[in-house]
Amino acid sequence: MEDITKVKHLKFKEILAYSLGLFGFQAIVGLLNSYQAEFDGSILGVDIGVVGILILVAKIVSAVADPIVGGMVDRSKSKLGKFKGMIAYSILPLLIFTAVVFINVPFKENTMLTYVWIFVTYLIWSIAMTMGDVPSQGIAAALTPNPTERTNVVSISNTAKQIGFSACVVIVPIVCLIVPNGSKVFVKKGEVDSPMIAGEYFWVAVLTAVLGCALFALIPLINKERVVTEANEKITTKDMLAALKNNKPLMLVIVSYFLGFGRQMAMGIQVQAANVLLGSQNLVAVLGIVTAIGSMISMALCPMLIKKLNEKKAYILLSVYGFAASIFSFIIGHFWFRSPDNTLLTILFYASLFLIGLQFGAVTLMPMIMTADCVDYYEYETGKRMEGAAYSILTLTIKVCLALGTALGLVFVGISGYSDTLKAIDAGSATGFDTKTKDIIFFAYTALPGILALLSTIPMFKYDIVGEKKELISKTLGEKRTQE
Repeated sequence: MEDITKVKHLKFKEILAYSLGLFGFQAIVGLLNSYQAEFDGSILGVDIGVVGILILVAKIVSAVADPIVGGMVDRSKSKLGKFKGMIAYSILPLLIFTAVVFINVPFKENTMLTYVWIFVTYLIWSIAMTMGDVPSQGIAAALTPNPTERTNVVSISNTAKQIGFSACVVIVPIVCLIVPNGSKVFVKKGEVDSPMIAGEYFWVAVLTAVLGCALFALIPLINKERVVTEANEKITTKDMLAALKNNKPLMLVIVSYFLGFGRQMAMGIQVQAANVLLGSQNLVAVLGIVTAIGSMISMALCPMLIKKLNEKKAYILLSVYGFAASIFSFIIGHFWFRSPDNTLLTILFYASLFLIGLQFGAVTLMPMIMTADCVDYYEYETGKRMEGAAYSILTLTIKVCLALGTALGLVFVGISGYSDTLKAIDAGSATGFDTKTKDIIFFAYTALPGILALLSTIPMFKYDIVGEKKELISKTLGEKRTQE
């Protein structure tokens, strides 16, 4: 009897479609994560720290949608497939509200009404995002019954996902060059860039939404769901919490992600960091690309690292390394801010950002692989396969951690005196940011995420779906499906 867990099932076009789909989806997510707070502060004129809190609250409120979507996925009888059907439903609202969030509203003089607008539109966008996020992550466990093939496709697609998340740093400068009277893309050393205008934000959002949703649609159009199970009965939130409680490995993955939430902080304040450290928010591409190159290398090497060690050891190794690299980068930055003309420190500064990126396979790739293994484990133990429930819990965790990281990062931005300095620069009473502001923002950008990355390793010491145990689970489930 053929062992379906050893056979290759995925065609190249399916891997490409899934990867491009996640790229497009994450381009939209990355845009809001990087630029929404800056838009709300500079164009709508509200307090950037309050925006961070509103984003966090909206994520928590929208959390109710995650178990609902997860339950709908597990109960789905759609002809498209239980994952692909939900992805298709998410595309139109995601397209519309990505643009709506960046509308320069005519009532912005009314601060309270503007805050309500920001909260409501972001909440609706978050729910639309959940409708696409849960099934697009969960389908990874259904694309193939071969665990090695699954690890490889998750690695490839998450590399594309990471690139997509940073795509806005390339799209924004392009739009700034096209839009009449747009902001400067490059500035001379010692100058601070003029702020982006409202039209630039809106057209960036429209362009990103259209391209992102078009690519995201490739997943339901081209991919196949090969690990198919019968639709479950209605699953309540109580059932999902019980499933999490009874799935100890999944609980360890979730707790670990929460402890390391600070790794999401850098992306949330990347625009402000570029403004402070490099003198232009449009130079965010420099910060993003340097780190992203390291991140892509990390994810490309992850499958080999997993094969050599295992998921657990690879996660711990990358997290400890991330802590060391982050602390090193902060120290280099501290001295570089005081001697910006020092060539050696300049080289070390950018090199350290690259080194930080080498850890990100742990936070972007490992949880996806581990959650797929936890889905197999739960089916092996109970006979029930709850991809929707498991991935809704994971995506909820990712979103809340992203919001927590962004909110905390924006708190540090507020403490640093960022907004006051920008006003002083506009008034002509200041020429740039002082070293104290740079230190505070760079601490939130590097050192604090590194400390929390180290903290996230604690639960992983008890994770055990590796080696012979993982192989036994995969083989047993493979034999079960062959018999069916």
